[in-house]
Amino acid sequence: MKAITGVFRSQVDAERAAAVLQSTGVPSDKIILLTPGDIQQEVKSVPLVVGEQPGIGKAVGAVLGTAVGLSGAPLIAAFIPGVGVITAVGLLGAAVLSAAGAAVGAVAGAKLENATSEGLPEDEIFVYEDALRKGRSVLMVMTEQENDDEHVRELLRTEGSESIDAARDQWWIGLRSAEQEHYSSLNRNFTEDEKFYRLGFEAALHARTRCKEYDQVVGEMTATLEDVQRQYPNANLEEPFTRGYERGRAYYQGLCNQSNAA
Repeated sequence: MKAITGVFRSQVDAERAAAVLQSTGVPSDKIILLTPGDIQQEVKSVPLVVGEQPGIGKAVGAVLGTAVGLSGAPLIAAFIPGVGVITAVGLLGAAVLSAAGAAVGAVAGAKLENATSEGLPEDEIFVYEDALRKGRSVLMVMTEQENDDEHVRELLRTEGSESIDAARDQWWIGLRSAEQEHYSSLNRNFTEDEKFYRLGFEAALHARTRCKEYDQVVGEMTATLEDVQRQYPNANLEEPFTRGYERGRAYYQGLCNQSNAA
């Protein structure tokens, strides 16, 4: 499966787009809606499950067993380190929350074993998180056939979504000045090295490497670096990539610290 994602300025807009998708035949269990905060105010009692992972951050998850979302799909609410409380629709939504570092609770966790999460874009989760921190909603559609991709993209555009690529660029624009200042202070040329510095920065935010100590991710970082070196065999990229990776980890740690202090 492949994920097609749109970022919406409001939850209402995202829900409308989800309804339109369903009206065109997209199964509700292939639609994932992520919204900031607990959107089910009428739910009074929420069983909490506390999960702690080594290294960066803590995650607190909650299962809203009495709430339902699109076409009766369960609503899962969880605390994501560096983001806050996020509500997701359906078990694939729970899979996204889990990949982001949240504990979704025993009930959802057991059901997740029977859900197919293949194709979830773990390398893009940090972009979703940035959008959610800004109060936006994220709508994902899992497609199985290539000819469905453009149909879904066009529908999301028509309903007013921002593409995930545009959201990723906006995220980097918000960080770029500070990263340029930091890198230049090391007597490095940011203009020349930005591409590989950013690749390293983003690699550090991949879902499979977050919440781990540095010595646990060195192998993963090295493997990713080697992949980039194969793509750009003549580029002097090891130092900017590594510097960017280290800064990416520091960035995520800072977000977690802000959440813990809140």
